[in-house]
Amino acid sequence: MQTLRNISHIAYHIAVVVLSAAVALSLPFTVRFVAEKFLAHWALVENEKVFLVSIEITSAILLILLFNAFMRGLKSRKLLKAAGEAGLYSMGRADRRIDRTRLKALKEKNGFGRNILLIGSTGFTTFVDPSADLHRVLQKCREAKIMLLDPLSEGASYRSRSIPSLGVDAEHFSRQIMKSIEFLKMLKSKQKDIRLKLYRDVPFLKLAVLGDYIFLRHYHPGADVRSMPEYVFRHGRSPGCLYNPFYQYFLDRWHDTGIPEYDLETDELIYRDKAGNEIKREAFGRWPQPQPV
Repeated sequence: MQTLRNISHIAYHIAVVVLSAAVALSLPFTVRFVAEKFLAHWALVENEKVFLVSIEITSAILLILLFNAFMRGLKSRKLLKAAGEAGLYSMGRADRRIDRTRLKALKEKNGFGRNILLIGSTGFTTFVDPSADLHRVLQKCREAKIMLLDPLSEGASYRSRSIPSLGVDAEHFSRQIMKSIEFLKMLKSKQKDIRLKLYRDVPFLKLAVLGDYIFLRHYHPGADVRSMPEYVFRHGRSPGCLYNPFYQYFLDRWHDTGIPEYDLETDELIYRDKAGNEIKREAFGRWPQPQPV
């Protein structure tokens, strides 16, 4: 076996030497042939001014395109570096089905069996609707802390008025929030560790923390949040990574003593101090009852 390997090794080197010699010996003939062909063609076109001008214009256009491509490449590298520093992992547009499918799969992958932190408005299109991105995730998570709009607040009323969709009014908005509360009650009854808080100001960010990923949308006045692009930030070691500020934003909101916790078992609002100790409870006000779907 060793002898065969030595023979094949020697044969390989011999073949390389022979091929190199053949290329070297044929080089003068190849150059002479190419030169003769080039001179023959050049003799035909050297007096063709239109042809020469066309070549010049074509060459100029190609150089411009190559230069622009080079500059775009430099800008893309700079943007890619900046996105990496900020921890921007991905972005999806609402009008692209492939983006929606990809981000939904990413949420399910990083949400199953994890702790979930979520800020939204009604929550209906986020986790109640069976086709929602977090519908299955919320049922399979380990723990969830969720913040939704108080359906009786001025913030909910303002947000409902700012959405231009037909049929969206304060009552419809409140019903959606109530359906979300009922859904969370159902999960709570199955021994899920679910906590809910209701805030009263106008929603600013739709934010979901799933493991090392944060999914972010902006509540733009006058636009449905589902039409806004969705940004994904991944936790990283870079000091400029935006994962940490957004994560801290949620924690600051969650520990705000002015935002009460909704008791999913007694339908009461629980107020706590900065240490987390319960200060008082009050019955939650009346809201429109959910209509059958």
